[in-house]
Amino acid sequence: MTGLKYDMVTILGPTASGKTEVAANLAYLLGGEVISADSRQIYRNMDLGTGKDLEEYRINGTNIPYHLIDIAEAGYQYNVFEYQRDFLKVYQELKIKGIFPVMCGGSGMYLEAILKGYRLIQVPINEKRRAGLQLLPLDSLKKILSDYKSIHNTSDIENSKRAIRAIEIEEFCLAHPETDLSFPKINSLIVGIRIEREVRRRKITARLHQRLTNGMIDEVQKLLDRGIKPDELTYYGLEYKYITNYLLGHLTYEQLVTDLNTAIHQFAKRQMTWFRKMERDGFKIRWLDGELPTDEKTVKILSWLKS
Repeated sequence: MTGLKYDMVTILGPTASGKTEVAANLAYLLGGEVISADSRQIYRNMDLGTGKDLEEYRINGTNIPYHLIDIAEAGYQYNVFEYQRDFLKVYQELKIKGIFPVMCGGSGMYLEAILKGYRLIQVPINEKRRAGLQLLPLDSLKKILSDYKSIHNTSDIENSKRAIRAIEIEEFCLAHPETDLSFPKINSLIVGIRIEREVRRRKITARLHQRLTNGMIDEVQKLLDRGIKPDELTYYGLEYKYITNYLLGHLTYEQLVTDLNTAIHQFAKRQMTWFRKMERDGFKIRWLDGELPTDEKTVKILSWLKS
């Protein structure tokens, strides 16, 4: 589709907001592909618990290609640095092919890692240097940092802890000039799917019961049977934490359902808090009513893409 004012669309929202359906339908209309921004859907054999809902990627008989789902083994601790690396690889390949990317997810850290527009690097802590820097006032830390770069990102100097970490990163890069900090400038339309709290709560509860009926406990049991340790599964939180504890006999079934339901509601609330912080930090999120029909949502997004 020609005449678009953006390089990409980002569809974000809390769990159970219906963002995957919107992203898949939008990709269908644009001839595009979806790049997942979900920190747990990257794992294989973790389907019901992560809410992959892969059937939503089939639109009118067409399978919409998706990326960064099922790319790591369960038990592995994938991180945001790896996500940014893998995202860039997919994004650049799509751009070369002239395919429009639609990023979709609710993992705030992953979304910001792409939308902020700078590359994250895994810089080790310099304990000796850090000990010395901790003796200095914030103004002195700002001066040191300003000698390395122009300070556009004011979050780097919000407090001494952030300033010290920013100095560590700059000094690491100076000592390792081979470090690649380049990042493509991505002009993304950011669309949020918002649903009223009570509607969201009903959807979360209904979806939890449906997934339990569909075999979510069996999914976790199979992972344990494959030799994945309980603490490796509880690392992923929510469904995997509570179901593992249930299978270990630490919770009754009734406690599992009640506690997990509460935890998912709290998680959705934290997601919305993160998105509101993104707005305070300068990200423009155009919100859509999650109760609108999907075709109305996509028509609206297409109009924003051209305006």
